[in-house]
Order: sequence, then structure tokens, then C-alpha cells
Amino acid sequence: MGKLYLIPTPVGNLEDMTLRAIRLLKEVNLILAEDTRTTSTLLKHYDINTPLQSHHKFNEHQQVERIAERLEKGENIALVSDAGTPGISDPGFLLTRTCIEHGIETECLPGATAFVPALVNSGFPCDRFCFEGFLPQKKGRIKRLTALTEESRTLIFYESPYRLIKALEQMGEIFGTNRMACVAREISKKFEEFKRGTFTELIEYFTEKGVKGEIVILVEGKKRHDDEDFEEE
Repeated sequence: MGKLYLIPTPVGNLEDMTLRAIRLLKEVNLILAEDTRTTSTLLKHYDINTPLQSHHKFNEHQQVERIAERLEKGENIALVSDAGTPGISDPGFLLTRTCIEHGIETECLPGATAFVPALVNSGFPCDRFCFEGFLPQKKGRIKRLTALTEESRTLIFYESPYRLIKALEQMGEIFGTNRMACVAREISKKFEEFKRGTFTELIEYFTEKGVKGEIVILVEGKKRHDDEDFEEE
């Protein structure tokens, strides 16, 4: 029986690939990619000539059983997303679960995930955090945010640059305009940027400057009275 490898790919700089990831991508029988055009650029950079097949949220339900059959017959297959670790706000969970149900071995390599460097470099506590991924685009956004009003851990969201201002405005209304937040943009790329401030300050900054690139929003958790008492002692 073969094995499914979940292999992280760079969120920005192509040099963020690990040596083991490159070796395995060369050794497996097939690479499943969220967007074959994006992955082809990465494979060409590292002279990887393994066959490539599209696997994304629109076709994964139809494919998982066929892929499991190939793995059961002894093929080793790698799954990659456009950027970061498969399964983290990208396809990967469904195929992993199917393999586990079939008794097929799975292995996830450590590697790139956008929210980790964003969190560590934000200046907010990173010993405990709450990763929310993408908010619903329309229905359910306010309900999701409202459910987090009492959360004391650092909150992490992914967001489209086209919805950043709207997201900051909604978060300001629900968490308070003076709550501290950080917008991490273009992680590991040439124009990487970390902008920290209150929601009011961030809205003003990005409204004036404009927004481009991949976005991670980090929000300071709600301060607890017992935390303040502890600090006074």
C-alpha cells in the first residue's frame, strides 16, 4: 500500500521549500495540486518532473475514492496547495480523512503556513491563540465575529485584500475601535508588511494606501480583569 504525503509549499519566497519536500516531490508517483499552473512554476524551479493532477475544492469530492484506490494499489501520492500547508484553509482534510478511513498511511511534513510567522511577528501573545481562517463572505460574518467577543486569546483571520477594509470595520464595531490589531501582508515576499494599530488607525491607513496581496489579520484578545489584577500584584 502506498502513502499520502501532505507537503507544504512556500507562501512567498520559493526558497522556503524544505530539502525533504523537494526530494519527496521528485520520488512520488503523482502530485495533486490545487492549481496546476501555480504548482508548475514551483516544480520547474526545482527541476521536478513528477506527473501533476488538479485537485481542488470543486472536484475533490468526486476524486477522493479514485485517489484512495491508487494509493491502495501501492502508489505514493503528494498533495500540495497553492501556498502553505494543505488542509489549512485549503483542500486536504477530505482526502486525509478518506485515506485514514481506508487504512492508508498519511504523513504531513512540517513547513510553511502563513499564520505562524504572522502571529510570531505581530507582537501579540502567541502561546495561546484562536485560528479562525476565512470568515464567511456574506451570511454569517457578524454572527461568527460576535461569538468571539469574549475570546481572550489572540485571534487570527485570513482575508481577501478586496474585503480587508470591510472586515476591519466590522471587527471594530464588534470588538471596539480601540482594540489593537495587526495586518500582515505578503508574508515571505518582497513587499512583506506588518501594520499594527487600533482598528480606527488601520482602517484609515489602508483606506488611504490601498490594499494588495495576501492578508492575515491578527486581533489582540480581550483583556480579563483577573489578568489586570495579576499584573498589579
